[in-house]
Amino acid sequence: NVPEDQADKLLLASWGLPRAVLEKYHSLGVVQMFEWQAECLMLGQVLEGKNLIYSAPTSAGKTLVAELLILKRVLETRKKALLILPFVSVAKEKKCYLQ
Repeated sequence: NVPEDQADKLLLASWGLPRAVLEKYHSLGVVQMFEWQAECLMLGQVLEGKNLIYSAPTSAGKTLVAELLILKRVLETRKKALLILPFVSVAKEKKCYLQ
């Protein structure tokens, strides 16, 4: 669980994302994440590029964790990222979503 003194970590605005990114998430109704998502982002050195393996049921929010990790790394390092998705339909959806 996320400690009480870090409850603000549930808010997307707490992760140093640019205003345009936050506004896009907010327009889609995503203002905060679940505790398990914040826990994933706070594990070890995940935000510095270390590996993370996590599992959750379908539609539980796994993609949000991956998106936030990718966005932070791309914005901080100015390097490209590769996002591999399982279906063409999901890839098309994410392409529009992430633009």
